[in-house]
Amino acid sequence: MPRDAQGNAVSAASESAVRAYDHAVEGYLTFRADTAQRLSPVLAADPEFGMGHVLKGCLLMAPFDAAFVPRARDALAEARRHLSRAGTERERAHAEALSSWVEGEIDRALAIWEEILEDHPRDVLAFRLHHFNAFWSGRPERMLAGVERVLPHWPAGLPGWGAVLACRAFANEECGSYAVAEASGREALALDPGNLWAAHAVAHVMEMQGRRGEGIAFLDGLERHWEGANNLAHHLWWHRAMFHLERREFDTALGLYDRRFRDLASPLVAAMPDFTTDVQNAASMLFRLELRGVAVGDRWAELADKAEARIGDWLSPFTLPHRMMALAAAGRWAAAGRMLEALREAARPSSNCAGMAAPVLRDAALPVCEAVLAHRRGDFAGAVAAMRPALGAMHRLGGSHAQQDVLEQLFLDAAMRAGSAEDARTLLERVAGRHPVPPSRRIGYADAARLVEH
Repeated sequence: MPRDAQGNAVSAASESAVRAYDHAVEGYLTFRADTAQRLSPVLAADPEFGMGHVLKGCLLMAPFDAAFVPRARDALAEARRHLSRAGTERERAHAEALSSWVEGEIDRALAIWEEILEDHPRDVLAFRLHHFNAFWSGRPERMLAGVERVLPHWPAGLPGWGAVLACRAFANEECGSYAVAEASGREALALDPGNLWAAHAVAHVMEMQGRRGEGIAFLDGLERHWEGANNLAHHLWWHRAMFHLERREFDTALGLYDRRFRDLASPLVAAMPDFTTDVQNAASMLFRLELRGVAVGDRWAELADKAEARIGDWLSPFTLPHRMMALAAAGRWAAAGRMLEALREAARPSSNCAGMAAPVLRDAALPVCEAVLAHRRGDFAGAVAAMRPALGAMHRLGGSHAQQDVLEQLFLDAAMRAGSAEDARTLLERVAGRHPVPPSRRIGYADAARLVEH
Protein backbone atom coordinates (compact mmCIF):
# COMPACT_ATOMS: atom_id res chain seq x y z
CA MET A 1 0.00 0.00 0.00
CA PRO A 2 1.47 3.42 -0.90
CA ARG A 3 2.18 6.00 1.78
CA ASP A 4 1.67 9.75 1.93
CA ALA A 5 4.43 12.30 2.55
CA GLN A 6 4.17 11.75 6.32
CA GLY A 7 4.34 7.95 6.07
CA ASN A 8 0.64 7.09 6.52
CA ALA A 9 -0.73 4.20 4.46
CA VAL A 10 -3.30 5.30 1.90
CA SER A 11 -5.63 3.24 -0.27
CA ALA A 12 -4.72 4.83 -3.58
CA ALA A 13 -4.31 3.01 -6.87
CA SER A 14 -0.98 4.57 -7.79
CA GLU A 15 1.99 6.52 -6.55
CA SER A 16 1.07 9.35 -8.92
CA ALA A 17 -2.29 9.73 -7.18
CA VAL A 18 -0.59 9.85 -3.76
CA ARG A 19 1.94 12.44 -4.91
CA ALA A 20 -0.88 14.59 -6.31
CA TYR A 21 -2.70 14.19 -2.99
CA ASP A 22 0.42 15.29 -1.08
CA HIS A 23 0.61 18.35 -3.33
CA ALA A 24 -3.02 19.23 -2.58
CA VAL A 25 -2.54 18.76 1.18
CA GLU A 26 0.56 20.94 1.02
CA GLY A 27 -1.54 23.63 -0.67
CA TYR A 28 -4.04 23.46 2.19
CA LEU A 29 -1.29 23.65 4.81
CA THR A 30 0.41 26.61 3.15
CA PHE A 31 -2.72 28.60 2.24
CA ARG A 32 -2.24 28.47 -1.52
CA ALA A 33 -4.90 30.09 -3.69
CA ASP A 34 -4.82 27.13 -6.08
CA THR A 35 -5.48 24.46 -3.44
CA ALA A 36 -8.90 23.52 -4.83
CA GLN A 37 -7.42 23.23 -8.33
CA ARG A 38 -4.79 20.83 -6.98
CA LEU A 39 -7.56 18.30 -6.29
CA SER A 40 -8.30 17.67 -9.97
CA PRO A 41 -5.08 15.75 -10.65
CA VAL A 42 -5.70 13.65 -7.53
CA LEU A 43 -9.08 12.37 -8.65
CA ALA A 44 -8.01 12.20 -12.30
CA ALA A 45 -5.20 9.84 -11.30
CA ASP A 46 -7.52 7.74 -9.13
CA PRO A 47 -11.29 8.51 -9.17
CA GLU A 48 -11.78 5.96 -6.38
CA PHE A 49 -9.19 7.46 -4.00
CA GLY A 50 -11.23 7.81 -0.81
CA MET A 51 -8.96 10.33 0.90
CA GLY A 52 -9.07 12.48 -2.22
CA HIS A 53 -12.84 12.75 -1.79
CA VAL A 54 -12.45 13.37 1.96
CA LEU A 55 -10.08 16.24 1.23
CA LYS A 56 -12.52 17.63 -1.34
CA GLY A 57 -15.30 17.61 1.26
CA CYS A 58 -13.12 19.30 3.85
CA LEU A 59 -12.09 22.04 1.44
CA LEU A 60 -15.77 22.66 0.69
CA MET A 61 -16.59 22.95 4.41
CA ALA A 62 -13.67 25.26 5.25
CA PRO A 63 -15.17 28.51 3.85
CA PHE A 64 -18.22 28.16 6.17
CA ASP A 65 -20.61 28.71 3.27
CA ALA A 66 -23.94 26.87 3.49
CA ALA A 67 -24.17 26.82 -0.31
CA PHE A 68 -21.20 24.45 -0.41
CA VAL A 69 -22.57 21.93 2.09
CA PRO A 70 -24.54 19.82 -0.44
CA ARG A 71 -21.36 19.37 -2.47
CA ALA A 72 -19.48 18.42 0.70
CA ARG A 73 -22.15 15.78 1.39
CA ASP A 74 -21.68 14.42 -2.12
CA ALA A 75 -17.91 14.22 -1.60
CA LEU A 76 -18.51 12.44 1.71
CA ALA A 77 -20.80 9.90 0.04
CA GLU A 78 -18.15 9.21 -2.60
CA ALA A 79 -15.47 8.84 0.06
CA ARG A 80 -17.55 6.39 2.07
CA ARG A 81 -18.41 4.36 -1.02
CA HIS A 82 -14.77 3.83 -1.92
CA LEU A 83 -13.38 3.54 1.62
CA SER A 84 -15.93 0.89 2.57
CA ARG A 85 -14.28 -1.41 0.06
CA ALA A 86 -10.60 -0.65 0.34
CA GLY A 87 -9.96 2.05 2.95
CA THR A 88 -7.86 1.79 6.06
CA GLU A 89 -9.33 2.31 9.51
CA ARG A 90 -7.63 5.71 9.66
CA GLU A 91 -9.14 6.80 6.35
CA ARG A 92 -12.62 5.67 7.36
CA ALA A 93 -12.24 7.68 10.57
CA HIS A 94 -11.48 10.73 8.43
CA ALA A 95 -14.76 10.20 6.61
CA GLU A 96 -16.61 10.01 9.93
CA ALA A 97 -14.96 13.24 11.08
CA LEU A 98 -16.06 14.93 7.87
CA SER A 99 -19.58 13.56 8.41
CA SER A 100 -19.68 15.08 11.90
CA TRP A 101 -18.44 18.40 10.53
CA VAL A 102 -21.11 18.43 7.81
CA GLU A 103 -23.77 17.73 10.45
CA GLY A 104 -22.48 20.53 12.69
CA GLU A 105 -21.30 18.12 15.39
CA ILE A 106 -17.98 19.86 15.93
CA ASP A 107 -17.28 18.26 19.32
CA ARG A 108 -17.60 14.81 17.76
CA ALA A 109 -15.42 15.80 14.80
CA LEU A 110 -12.72 17.11 17.14
CA ALA A 111 -12.86 13.87 19.15
CA ILE A 112 -12.46 11.75 16.01
CA TRP A 113 -9.47 13.76 14.79
CA GLU A 114 -7.95 13.39 18.27
CA GLU A 115 -8.46 9.62 18.09
CA ILE A 116 -6.77 9.52 14.70
CA LEU A 117 -3.82 11.48 16.04
CA GLU A 118 -3.50 9.19 19.03
CA ASP A 119 -2.59 6.31 16.71
CA HIS A 120 -1.23 8.36 13.79
CA PRO A 121 0.40 11.51 15.20
CA ARG A 122 1.92 12.32 11.80
CA ASP A 123 -1.45 12.58 10.09
CA VAL A 124 -1.00 16.21 9.16
CA LEU A 125 -4.47 16.60 7.65
CA ALA A 126 -6.19 15.41 10.84
CA PHE A 127 -3.89 17.70 12.82
CA ARG A 128 -4.61 20.79 10.73
CA LEU A 129 -8.37 20.20 10.52
CA HIS A 130 -8.47 19.77 14.30
CA HIS A 131 -6.54 23.03 14.78
CA PHE A 132 -8.86 24.87 12.37
CA ASN A 133 -12.10 23.70 13.94
CA ALA A 134 -10.91 24.07 17.53
CA PHE A 135 -10.06 27.67 16.74
CA TRP A 136 -13.34 28.54 15.08
CA SER A 137 -15.35 26.95 17.89
CA GLY A 138 -13.57 28.96 20.60
CA ARG A 139 -11.39 26.18 22.04
CA PRO A 140 -7.80 27.43 22.17
CA GLU A 141 -6.96 24.94 24.89
CA ARG A 142 -7.79 22.09 22.50
CA MET A 143 -5.64 23.69 19.82
CA LEU A 144 -2.74 23.70 22.24
CA ALA A 145 -3.40 20.15 23.47
CA GLY A 146 -3.52 18.98 19.87
CA VAL A 147 -0.12 20.48 19.14
CA GLU A 148 1.50 19.09 22.27
CA ARG A 149 0.07 15.65 21.50
CA VAL A 150 1.83 15.34 18.16
CA LEU A 151 4.96 17.43 18.67
CA PRO A 152 7.17 14.66 20.15
CA HIS A 153 6.43 12.46 17.13
CA TRP A 154 7.42 14.97 14.44
CA PRO A 155 11.05 15.03 13.32
CA ALA A 156 12.27 18.31 11.90
CA GLY A 157 12.42 18.07 8.15
CA LEU A 158 9.39 15.84 7.69
CA PRO A 159 6.98 17.47 5.19
CA GLY A 160 4.47 19.50 7.19
CA TRP A 161 6.88 20.33 10.01
CA GLY A 162 6.58 24.04 9.29
CA ALA A 163 2.79 23.80 9.58
CA VAL A 164 3.10 22.06 12.96
CA LEU A 165 5.44 24.80 14.20
CA ALA A 166 3.08 27.51 12.96
CA CYS A 167 0.12 25.88 14.69
CA ARG A 168 2.18 25.57 17.86
CA ALA A 169 2.91 29.29 17.62
CA PHE A 170 -0.72 30.32 17.21
CA ALA A 171 -2.08 27.95 19.86
CA ASN A 172 0.43 29.22 22.41
CA GLU A 173 -0.34 32.83 21.53
CA GLU A 174 -4.07 32.34 22.06
CA CYS A 175 -3.32 30.64 25.39
CA GLY A 176 -1.04 33.49 26.51
CA SER A 177 2.37 31.80 26.14
CA TYR A 178 3.92 34.55 24.06
CA ALA A 179 7.59 33.55 24.32
CA VAL A 180 6.91 30.01 23.09
CA ALA A 181 4.58 31.34 20.42
CA GLU A 182 7.06 33.79 18.96
CA ALA A 183 9.96 31.32 19.08
CA SER A 184 7.94 28.66 17.27
CA GLY A 185 6.65 31.13 14.71
CA ARG A 186 10.09 32.46 13.95
CA GLU A 187 11.48 28.93 13.69
CA ALA A 188 8.84 28.16 11.07
CA LEU A 189 9.60 31.38 9.20
CA ALA A 190 13.29 30.54 9.17
CA LEU A 191 12.39 27.35 7.31
CA ASP A 192 10.01 29.16 4.96
CA PRO A 193 9.50 32.95 5.07
CA GLY A 194 6.30 32.40 3.10
CA ASN A 195 4.67 30.49 5.99
CA LEU A 196 1.58 32.65 6.39
CA TRP A 197 0.23 30.95 9.51
CA ALA A 198 3.56 31.45 11.28
CA ALA A 199 3.62 35.12 10.24
CA HIS A 200 0.04 35.39 11.47
CA ALA A 201 0.94 33.92 14.87
CA VAL A 202 3.91 36.26 15.38
CA ALA A 203 1.77 39.24 14.31
CA HIS A 204 -0.73 38.22 17.00
CA VAL A 205 2.03 38.15 19.61
CA MET A 206 3.11 41.65 18.63
CA GLU A 207 -0.49 42.89 18.73
CA MET A 208 -1.02 41.45 22.21
CA GLN A 209 2.24 42.98 23.44
CA GLY A 210 1.63 46.39 21.88
CA ARG A 211 4.66 46.16 19.55
CA ARG A 212 3.03 48.24 16.83
CA GLY A 213 5.98 49.70 14.96
CA GLU A 214 7.76 46.36 15.09
CA GLY A 215 4.63 44.62 13.82
CA ILE A 216 4.38 46.95 10.82
CA ALA A 217 8.03 46.39 9.93
CA PHE A 218 7.70 42.63 10.47
CA LEU A 219 4.78 42.25 8.06
CA ASP A 220 6.28 44.67 5.56
CA GLY A 221 9.43 42.56 5.44
CA LEU A 222 7.50 39.36 4.72
CA GLU A 223 4.99 40.62 2.17
CA ARG A 224 7.19 39.78 -0.82
CA HIS A 225 6.86 36.10 0.11
CA TRP A 226 3.05 36.01 -0.12
CA GLU A 227 2.66 35.63 -3.88
CA GLY A 228 0.16 32.90 -4.68
CA ALA A 229 -1.37 32.99 -1.20
CA ASN A 230 -5.08 32.74 -0.54
CA ASN A 231 -7.26 35.09 1.52
CA LEU A 232 -5.09 34.68 4.61
CA ALA A 233 -2.86 37.35 3.04
CA HIS A 234 -5.82 39.74 3.39
CA HIS A 235 -5.96 38.96 7.10
CA LEU A 236 -2.26 39.75 7.46
CA TRP A 237 -2.85 43.11 5.80
CA TRP A 238 -5.74 43.61 8.25
CA HIS A 239 -3.27 42.98 11.08
CA ARG A 240 -1.02 45.65 9.64
CA ALA A 241 -3.97 48.05 9.49
CA MET A 242 -4.68 47.24 13.14
CA PHE A 243 -1.16 48.33 14.08
CA HIS A 244 -1.66 51.60 12.19
CA LEU A 245 -5.05 52.08 13.85
CA GLU A 246 -3.46 51.82 17.29
CA ARG A 247 -1.02 54.55 16.19
CA ARG A 248 -3.98 56.70 15.05
CA GLU A 249 -2.78 56.50 11.44
CA PHE A 250 -6.33 56.28 10.18
CA ASP A 251 -5.67 57.24 6.56
CA THR A 252 -3.08 54.47 6.29
CA ALA A 253 -5.53 51.94 7.75
CA LEU A 254 -8.19 52.98 5.23
CA GLY A 255 -5.64 52.79 2.44
CA LEU A 256 -4.87 49.19 3.39
CA TYR A 257 -8.60 48.51 3.45
CA ASP A 258 -9.08 49.76 -0.11
CA ARG A 259 -5.88 48.49 -1.72
CA ARG A 260 -5.20 45.29 0.21
CA PHE A 261 -7.67 43.43 2.37
CA ARG A 262 -10.92 44.73 0.77
CA ASP A 263 -9.70 45.44 -2.74
CA LEU A 264 -12.81 44.65 -4.77
CA ALA A 265 -10.70 44.38 -7.94
CA SER A 266 -8.63 41.57 -6.42
CA PRO A 267 -9.21 38.19 -8.11
CA LEU A 268 -9.42 36.56 -4.67
CA VAL A 269 -12.15 38.94 -3.49
CA ALA A 270 -13.96 38.70 -6.82
CA ALA A 271 -13.89 34.89 -6.68
CA MET A 272 -15.44 34.77 -3.20
CA PRO A 273 -16.67 38.29 -2.27
CA ASP A 274 -18.38 37.19 0.94
CA PHE A 275 -15.61 34.94 2.27
CA THR A 276 -16.12 34.91 6.04
CA THR A 277 -12.71 36.11 7.23
CA ASP A 278 -12.63 38.84 4.59
CA VAL A 279 -16.02 40.09 5.79
CA GLN A 280 -14.83 39.98 9.41
CA ASN A 281 -11.69 41.94 8.48
CA ALA A 282 -13.64 44.60 6.63
CA ALA A 283 -16.59 45.10 8.99
CA SER A 284 -14.49 45.11 12.15
CA MET A 285 -12.07 47.69 10.71
CA LEU A 286 -14.85 50.03 9.57
CA PHE A 287 -16.58 49.69 12.94
CA ARG A 288 -13.39 50.47 14.87
CA LEU A 289 -12.66 53.47 12.67
CA GLU A 290 -16.16 54.84 13.15
CA LEU A 291 -15.80 54.51 16.92
CA ARG A 292 -12.81 56.84 16.55
CA GLY A 293 -14.89 59.34 14.58
CA VAL A 294 -13.45 58.46 11.17
CA ALA A 295 -15.83 58.83 8.20
CA VAL A 296 -15.73 55.68 6.07
CA GLY A 297 -17.93 56.86 3.21
CA ASP A 298 -20.04 54.31 1.39
CA ARG A 299 -17.83 51.33 2.17
CA TRP A 300 -20.53 49.64 4.23
CA ALA A 301 -22.89 49.26 1.27
CA GLU A 302 -21.20 46.36 -0.52
CA LEU A 303 -20.72 44.51 2.77
CA ALA A 304 -24.42 44.98 3.50
CA ASP A 305 -25.27 43.47 0.10
CA LYS A 306 -23.23 40.39 0.98
CA ALA A 307 -24.74 40.18 4.47
CA GLU A 308 -28.31 40.40 3.20
CA ALA A 309 -27.68 37.58 0.74
CA ARG A 310 -26.42 35.32 3.54
CA ILE A 311 -29.34 35.70 5.98
CA GLY A 312 -30.06 32.18 7.21
CA ASP A 313 -26.47 30.94 6.88
CA TRP A 314 -25.20 30.19 10.40
CA LEU A 315 -22.10 28.12 9.62
CA SER A 316 -19.78 30.85 10.92
CA PRO A 317 -21.27 32.21 14.16
CA PHE A 318 -18.44 34.73 14.57
CA THR A 319 -19.26 36.31 11.20
CA LEU A 320 -22.88 37.01 12.20
CA PRO A 321 -22.25 40.17 14.30
CA HIS A 322 -20.08 41.49 11.46
CA ARG A 323 -22.88 40.97 8.97
CA MET A 324 -25.22 42.78 11.35
CA MET A 325 -22.72 45.65 11.61
CA ALA A 326 -22.92 46.04 7.83
CA LEU A 327 -26.72 45.85 7.64
CA ALA A 328 -27.16 48.34 10.48
CA ALA A 329 -24.50 50.76 9.25
CA ALA A 330 -26.07 50.80 5.78
CA GLY A 331 -29.52 51.44 7.25
CA ARG A 332 -30.92 48.13 6.05
CA TRP A 333 -33.36 47.99 8.95
CA ALA A 334 -35.79 45.55 7.35
CA ALA A 335 -32.98 43.14 6.46
CA ALA A 336 -31.55 43.48 9.96
CA GLY A 337 -34.95 42.60 11.36
CA ARG A 338 -35.19 39.56 9.11
CA MET A 339 -31.76 38.45 10.20
CA LEU A 340 -32.73 38.68 13.89
CA GLU A 341 -35.97 36.79 13.34
CA ALA A 342 -34.18 34.05 11.44
CA LEU A 343 -31.52 33.91 14.16
CA ARG A 344 -34.14 33.58 16.89
CA GLU A 345 -35.76 30.72 15.01
CA ALA A 346 -32.42 28.96 14.45
CA ALA A 347 -31.50 29.38 18.12
CA ARG A 348 -34.64 27.55 19.31
CA PRO A 349 -33.90 24.12 20.85
CA SER A 350 -36.40 22.56 18.43
CA SER A 351 -34.90 24.20 15.34
CA ASN A 352 -33.29 22.33 12.49
CA CYS A 353 -30.04 24.19 13.05
CA ALA A 354 -27.27 21.64 12.80
CA GLY A 355 -25.45 20.16 15.75
CA MET A 356 -24.00 22.42 18.38
CA ALA A 357 -24.82 25.65 16.52
CA ALA A 358 -28.18 26.38 18.16
CA PRO A 359 -26.81 26.90 21.72
CA VAL A 360 -24.01 29.13 20.39
CA LEU A 361 -26.52 31.17 18.41
CA ARG A 362 -28.80 31.48 21.44
CA ASP A 363 -26.18 32.32 24.04
CA ALA A 364 -23.78 34.44 22.01
CA ALA A 365 -24.58 35.29 18.40
CA LEU A 366 -28.17 36.43 18.90
CA PRO A 367 -27.59 38.77 21.88
CA VAL A 368 -24.48 40.26 20.29
CA CYS A 369 -26.33 40.88 17.02
CA GLU A 370 -29.17 42.50 18.97
CA ALA A 371 -26.60 44.72 20.67
CA VAL A 372 -25.00 45.70 17.34
CA LEU A 373 -28.37 46.80 16.00
CA ALA A 374 -29.36 48.64 19.17
CA HIS A 375 -26.01 50.44 19.27
CA ARG A 376 -26.40 51.68 15.68
CA ARG A 377 -29.94 52.89 16.45
CA GLY A 378 -28.65 54.87 19.43
CA ASP A 379 -30.26 52.63 22.05
CA PHE A 380 -27.09 52.24 24.08
CA ALA A 381 -28.77 51.02 27.26
CA GLY A 382 -30.57 48.40 25.18
CA ALA A 383 -27.30 47.32 23.62
CA VAL A 384 -25.73 46.86 27.05
CA ALA A 385 -28.73 44.95 28.37
CA ALA A 386 -28.76 42.63 25.36
CA MET A 387 -25.04 41.93 25.40
CA ARG A 388 -24.26 41.79 29.11
CA PRO A 389 -25.40 38.14 29.58
CA ALA A 390 -23.35 37.07 26.55
CA LEU A 391 -19.97 38.42 27.65
CA GLY A 392 -18.93 35.12 29.16
CA ALA A 393 -20.10 33.15 26.13
CA MET A 394 -18.68 35.26 23.30
CA HIS A 395 -15.56 33.12 23.02
CA ARG A 396 -17.78 30.29 21.77
CA LEU A 397 -18.32 32.26 18.58
CA GLY A 398 -14.71 31.54 17.66
CA GLY A 399 -12.12 34.06 16.56
CA SER A 400 -8.92 35.23 18.16
CA HIS A 401 -8.43 37.70 20.98
CA ALA A 402 -7.60 40.36 18.39
CA GLN A 403 -10.79 39.60 16.47
CA GLN A 404 -13.06 39.39 19.52
CA ASP A 405 -11.76 42.79 20.55
CA VAL A 406 -14.25 44.58 18.27
CA LEU A 407 -17.16 43.05 20.21
CA GLU A 408 -15.62 44.17 23.49
CA GLN A 409 -15.20 47.68 22.11
CA LEU A 410 -18.86 47.63 21.07
CA PHE A 411 -19.98 46.79 24.61
CA LEU A 412 -17.63 49.36 26.17
CA ASP A 413 -18.77 52.14 23.86
CA ALA A 414 -22.44 51.32 24.54
CA ALA A 415 -21.82 51.26 28.30
CA MET A 416 -20.06 54.63 28.25
CA ARG A 417 -22.76 56.25 26.11
CA ALA A 418 -25.45 54.77 28.34
CA GLY A 419 -23.73 56.23 31.41
CA SER A 420 -23.21 52.78 32.92
CA ALA A 421 -19.83 53.12 34.62
CA GLU A 422 -20.16 49.73 36.30
CA ASP A 423 -20.64 47.91 33.00
CA ALA A 424 -17.71 49.83 31.53
CA ARG A 425 -15.58 48.89 34.53
CA THR A 426 -16.56 45.23 34.16
CA LEU A 427 -15.47 45.21 30.52
CA LEU A 428 -12.20 46.99 31.28
CA GLU A 429 -11.42 44.47 34.00
CA ARG A 430 -12.14 41.60 31.60
CA VAL A 431 -9.75 42.83 28.95
CA ALA A 432 -7.09 43.88 31.47
CA GLY A 433 -7.07 40.36 32.87
CA ARG A 434 -6.32 38.85 29.47
CA HIS A 435 -4.42 41.46 27.47
CA PRO A 436 -0.83 42.29 28.51
CA VAL A 437 -1.17 45.91 27.34
CA PRO A 438 -3.22 47.93 29.87
CA PRO A 439 -6.45 49.53 28.62
CA SER A 440 -4.94 52.98 29.11
CA ARG A 441 -2.49 52.22 26.25
CA ARG A 442 -5.04 50.84 23.77
CA ILE A 443 -6.92 53.13 21.46
CA GLY A 444 -10.34 51.56 21.94
CA TYR A 445 -10.14 51.62 25.73
CA ALA A 446 -7.99 54.55 26.84
CA ASP A 447 -10.70 57.20 27.08
CA ALA A 448 -13.05 54.92 29.00
CA ALA A 449 -10.26 53.79 31.34
CA ARG A 450 -9.41 57.40 32.17
CA LEU A 451 -13.02 58.39 32.82
CA VAL A 452 -13.92 55.30 34.85
CA GLU A 453 -10.83 55.64 37.03
CA HIS A 454 -11.91 59.15 37.91
